[in-house]
Amino acid sequence: MQGGRPVTVKGTGNQDEPGVLRIDCPGGAGSERFEQISWEEWFRKFDEHKLAFLYQAEKASGEQSTFFKLVSRTTAEQERGREH
Repeated sequence: MQGGRPVTVKGTGNQDEPGVLRIDCPGGAGSERFEQISWEEWFRKFDEHKLAFLYQAEKASGEQSTFFKLVSRTTAEQERGREH
């Protein structure tokens, strides 16, 4: 996630609330669908919605991965429980 910028998906929020959270990574989609927001705003929504950040550090090939997903903390705990 090095160099990633906090963004939301355009059209998913309103004036008072950022929309769907994403991180726009260098070499990623760089989509025109994204709107950059501050890290403060991004983490505020992340905490308010009790999200967890799941990521893949490396691809099977050993290259650095940019794959991640945001899930509820409850879902993250359930997935951790299945791994053990």
